[in-house]
Amino acid sequence: MTLREHILEAKNKGIAVGHFNISTLDGVWAVADAAKGLNVPVIIGVSEGERDYVGVKQVSLIVKSIREERGQPIFLNADHTYSFERVKEAIDAGFDAVIFDGAQLTFEENVRIAKKCVEYARASGRDVLVEGELGFIGTSSKVLDAIPDGAVVGDAAMTKPEDALRFVTETGVDMLAPAVGNIHGVVRGGDPALNTKRVKEISDMVKIPLVLHGASGNSASDIAESVKNGVAIVHVNTELRLAYRSGLVKSLSENPDEVAPYKFLKPAKLSMQKVVEDKLRIVNNFQ
Repeated sequence: MTLREHILEAKNKGIAVGHFNISTLDGVWAVADAAKGLNVPVIIGVSEGERDYVGVKQVSLIVKSIREERGQPIFLNADHTYSFERVKEAIDAGFDAVIFDGAQLTFEENVRIAKKCVEYARASGRDVLVEGELGFIGTSSKVLDAIPDGAVVGDAAMTKPEDALRFVTETGVDMLAPAVGNIHGVVRGGDPALNTKRVKEISDMVKIPLVLHGASGNSASDIAESVKNGVAIVHVNTELRLAYRSGLVKSLSENPDEVAPYKFLKPAKLSMQKVVEDKLRIVNNFQ
C-alpha cells in the first residue's frame, strides 16, 4: 500500500498514522522498531533543520532501504518546509510527502506557494502527498515557559472551517494542518486543551485528511478525540527529543567510563522507542 492508501484507510477506520521527527540514525531505528513491533504504518518526519543535519538524500535512502528490506510500511515526510525551493529539493530526493508551511504568510501568498508545490508534486511522476498549513501554532519543538505570541489560544484565532475549505479548494493539497488549539513544543504546566469540535467542523467541511501538529503536550484523550473527528496523521517531536536527552544523560551518568557510542546511545534510542510505542497505541486505538 502507498502512503496515501494507508492514510485514507486510517481515516476510514477512525484511527491515525503516527508521524515522528528524527535527526539521528538512533531516531530512525527507534521509530522503525516501534512501528514494526506493533505492526502499524508509520511516518518519519524531518524538518528543514533536521534534514540539513542528517542529510536530505541520505535520510531518503535510509528510510527507503528499511522499507524494502523489511517490507515495512515506513514513509518519509519533509516536515515544516518554508519555501518552494526546499519542497522541490525534498520531492527530488524521493520523499513520500512534503509540507509547505505558509502559516505565517498572508492567506493569498500561502495559497500561491502551496498550489505551486502541489503542481510540482503532481508533475514528479510519483504519488507525492502535499500538506498545507493554515493557522499559526508556533515553531519551536522544545519546552516552553509560555504559549508563543500569535499561537492559537482562543476560538477566534483558530482556523475557520470556511477558510480551510477555500484554502483546500484553491491549492489542491492532499492534507491540511489546521490550528485547533495545538502548539508546537511542550508548555510547562500543561498544553491548552484541543478544540476537538473545531477539528470535526473543519474535517466535515474540507473532506480531506487532517494533520495534528504539536501533539507532544496534548492529553491522550484529546488526541484520541481529534482522531475520531477527522485527524488522520498525528505529529510528535518534542517528547522524543526529551526522551533522547534524558536517556542519554542517564546512560552516561551510570556508565561514565563507557566510550563506545553504540553502547551509551542505546538507552537513549530505547527511551525514544518507548515514546513512539505509547503514541502509536493511542492513535491506533489499541486497548
